[in-house]
Amino acid sequence: MIRHRIAAAGAVVAAGLLVVPPAQAEDEPTTRELLEKCNNGTDSCEFHPEGEPEYFQNAEQQVGAPTFNCTDRKQRMTVSWSDTTSESNSVGMSMESSFGEVFKVSFKATYGHEWTSSHTETQQTNIDVSGGQVGRVYHGPKMQKVKGTYELHFEDKFHGHYIWYVPMEVTGPADDQQGTVTQSTAPMTDEERAANCG
Repeated sequence: MIRHRIAAAGAVVAAGLLVVPPAQAEDEPTTRELLEKCNNGTDSCEFHPEGEPEYFQNAEQQVGAPTFNCTDRKQRMTVSWSDTTSESNSVGMSMESSFGEVFKVSFKATYGHEWTSSHTETQQTNIDVSGGQVGRVYHGPKMQKVKGTYELHFEDKFHGHYIWYVPMEVTGPADDQQGTVTQSTAPMTDEERAANCG
């Protein structure tokens, strides 16, 4: 069940707080059902951001191909790579939809700039690799997370209520989009040497 994720607006409001009536499990809509109704069966559908975006560094992952130095001298090698970072959300639904557009309009109105759905970073990174070693390049994109709540109003009762609230977190590439690039070298294993230094 999704009682902890979806709230229906009841008739009782006390001290500015919404008092949610007891849920009727057999008649609860799913998160997907509600969000698919956003501007597609609702009188209104709005996303209300909460606070400022949370910025963080995504985990670094290897990009490009490893470079193998099969000589006995240090060499400077170049790794060409491309890494694409895309948006995601806490309910696992595509943002290429009506509720996704509602989010992006609200994000721009609240924070003053466009939401970035996807960003591709492409570089050529030089790496000094000692003889008999393998070099690898890693990229850690900068991300932002926005928390908020969808408010959906229906002309007729939908699963027993005129108003539904759906909390959501949306994550995507950060505004500056410049991630962190690091590199490492290590001695080749016997398997790597056999496969790449034939």
